[in-house]
Amino acid sequence: MATPNLSEIITTTLESRSGRIADNVTKNNALLTWLKKRGNQRTVSGGRTILEELSFAENGNGGWYSGYDVLPMAPQDVLSSAEYSYKQYAVPVVISGLEQLQNSGKEAIIDLMEARLKVAESTMANAVAQGLYSDGTGFGGKQLTGLDAAVPVTPTTGTYGGIDRAVWAFWRPQVVDMPALATKDTIQPAMNTLWSSLVRGSDQPDLIVAGNAAWATYMASLQAFQRFTDTSTASLGFTSVKFLNVDVVLDGGIGGFAGTNTMYFLNTSYLHYRPHKDRNMVPLEPGRRTSFNQDASAQILAWAGNLTCSGAQFQGRLIAE
Repeated sequence: MATPNLSEIITTTLESRSGRIADNVTKNNALLTWLKKRGNQRTVSGGRTILEELSFAENGNGGWYSGYDVLPMAPQDVLSSAEYSYKQYAVPVVISGLEQLQNSGKEAIIDLMEARLKVAESTMANAVAQGLYSDGTGFGGKQLTGLDAAVPVTPTTGTYGGIDRAVWAFWRPQVVDMPALATKDTIQPAMNTLWSSLVRGSDQPDLIVAGNAAWATYMASLQAFQRFTDTSTASLGFTSVKFLNVDVVLDGGIGGFAGTNTMYFLNTSYLHYRPHKDRNMVPLEPGRRTSFNQDASAQILAWAGNLTCSGAQFQGRLIAE
């Protein structure tokens, strides 16, 4: 006979694994791993949208003075917020009535659920990885707002985070578009140019993610003795080489979503992965959902949030073609 407490087994198995799913999805992506390592993976507790506070101007009251000079006290509008919509993703985990009969017993159902959840986990990992490189317009505008929105090919137009780049220069990322396909002789000079446009004192990129062709070209430009790797990066599951002591990570590979001739120079101090605290790859609600016209039960694994940015001018993009 079928397991009598199937609903409880499904829900308990989902809940016990859902925290690991969120963690494993993060570990599967270089950018998310860096954001978590830096402490920029922060949950959202609520609100109509996700806000990221940012400073866009200096305090105009600042200035040199002497003795009893009168000091200016005018109010200063120097802080604002970038505003991001919630994006949602869900993976239904379904068991038919026949499968319930074929997997009688608690252990059999748990094994079946674990197998289904592994598929759900990889599905979510791929969806998030794809979304991280999107411009947020995919799937009818429902996709994650990713790096193609934060660091677009044309940085002087468009609205990102509710801020118009055509109006506000401080919100424009840096882009170097090479006039021809990069070679091992031309890629490092282009990287140097982009790097210098992103440094402000000790504030500088701390992660470079590369597509397949850009990665291969950079590797070809290095002498064997230059190919320094970081053991701490390797321990996170990613192989990297260095550029000016910053990790260069291949985020393409098989089925990767980074543009093949693209490198992103990222200052992860200003990038934030913001899942909602109640929708971070967890069951949508307790209990199972039963189809009204099918012999099947389902539970929905859900996520809501977005990738946000509080300093677009500190992000860069190299187009190596």
